Amino acid sequence: MAMRLLALFSALVLLLTLSGSVVRVLSLGVGINYGQIANNLPSPSRVAFLLRSLNISRVKLYDADPNVLSAFSNSNIDFVIGLGNEYLLNMTDPIKAQNWIEQYVQPYLPQTKITCVTVGNEVLSGNDTRLMSYLLPAMQTVNSALVNLGLSKQVYVTTAHSLAILAYSFPPSSGAFREDLAEYIQPLLNFHSQINSPFLINAYPYFAYKDNPDQVPLNYVLFEPNPGTTDPNTNLNYDNMLYAQIDAVYSAIKAMGHTDIQVKISETGWPSKGDPNEVGATPENAGLYNGNLLRRIEEMQGTPAKPSVPVDIYVFALFNEDLKPGPASERNYGLYYPDGTPVYNVGLQGFLPQMDFSAAKINTRNSDLSTLSLLVCFIAFLICA
Repeated sequence: MAMRLLALFSALVLLLTLSGSVVRVLSLGVGINYGQIANNLPSPSRVAFLLRSLNISRVKLYDADPNVLSAFSNSNIDFVIGLGNEYLLNMTDPIKAQNWIEQYVQPYLPQTKITCVTVGNEVLSGNDTRLMSYLLPAMQTVNSALVNLGLSKQVYVTTAHSLAILAYSFPPSSGAFREDLAEYIQPLLNFHSQINSPFLINAYPYFAYKDNPDQVPLNYVLFEPNPGTTDPNTNLNYDNMLYAQIDAVYSAIKAMGHTDIQVKISETGWPSKGDPNEVGATPENAGLYNGNLLRRIEEMQGTPAKPSVPVDIYVFALFNEDLKPGPASERNYGLYYPDGTPVYNVGLQGFLPQMDFSAAKINTRNSDLSTLSLLVCFIAFLICA
């Protein structure tokens, strides 16, 4: 028993020593997408504990799940919540928009830090022109509801786009939106400028490599050492595709008359597994992509065209999701398996407890109590192991 207690004490000392440095990259502001298209995920209260142990401070949802928002009460984690495309028509109605805010946002504030509502996802890269026509009015109406309720200073409105809205992405300085989308994008950019909200892009260099592995250098898309490529118009060198894509979006926005809108990456990631025709979907490549990306975020890097603006990114995704439709890769973007074990090693060390914890037990407003609760659970884990 004495030897076991000594081992436990040593483990505690080690944990205390590392608690300020483990996964410090995530505490600098990288976000994580928390998707739930699965039938085997841990409860939201357990997930809240896992994210606390990882020092993750920002989470993006695809809905406004009350169970999640309640579980993260007093967690000091910033939340992006989502309105699916199926809500767009209803959200053009001021009464319905305000009712939604009153039901899914207002009751959770300020205990749960909801900071953003995304209205729709990748609407402009689809084929439904009627849905496209609803997008901006829905965003405007949701924003007006937030204004009416006195919440617009703490909760902003935006939407997320696919890179397919670009007609040109290389060289980055020649980035331009598709001409057929100009009638939607121009007023959308004016709205972003008016309310000072960011332009969100879902960017996946993996797709470019998968579709053309003979022409796209793997090291270039994985942030591995490579000579890079130079933009002939600016003479800026790009050693990775993601940063080139971000600057291409900035160029496209500038071409429409705006230099006052920040570009953020609402999704990026790499699958650890895929179908036989999905080239490059391996744990090794996924580990390199996300690990190298996290290190660059830790360094607070900007892109070549915006060196003083650190990239703002939500990694996709927290868990593998076994019910997602489509190719095998769609179900294998997670950093973690649902049981809390890492899919591959990118230096993350988190703890998924075996039992549920109430929101009160993950209150991080008092960091000493939060650390203490984490240590107690860690001791329990060691004793039961």
